[in-house]
Amino acid sequence: MENEKDDLLLRIITPDTTSEVAVPMASSRVSAGFPSPAEDFLEPSLDLNRTLVRNPASTFFARVSGESMKDAGIHDGDLLVVDKSIEPYDGCIAVCFLDGEFTLKRVKTDGRRVVLMPANDRYRPIEIRPDDEFAVWGVVTYSIQKL
Repeated sequence: MENEKDDLLLRIITPDTTSEVAVPMASSRVSAGFPSPAEDFLEPSLDLNRTLVRNPASTFFARVSGESMKDAGIHDGDLLVVDKSIEPYDGCIAVCFLDGEFTLKRVKTDGRRVVLMPANDRYRPIEIRPDDEFAVWGVVTYSIQKL
């Protein structure tokens, strides 16, 4: 078992919402079953800034380093969209600051205590103690990965 607190290489990158990133978008869903013709179903464009960034002033991007959240579908090298304006809630995946280091974990609360839960059996949960320097920096809203 490992106890990985420093699994998030936090390079704060803020979104550039001054320019539009227009990408063609299919107006119908893409079938994962039988193929369907898609040429006639293109919408003019999709702005990724508007789709992924709801609160530009409080949103940042972070790159994941480590595998403690792999069973939640978040892997080493993934790009996270993190919103600091969202109030942390039980079960959210969040970028946390703990004793001088950043970590990415699922936040579990029961009213009296906070436990940071990994999504990989190789890592142990981290119970937050009263004397820990702890803060939730932001709630993850999207994880983007290269296939």
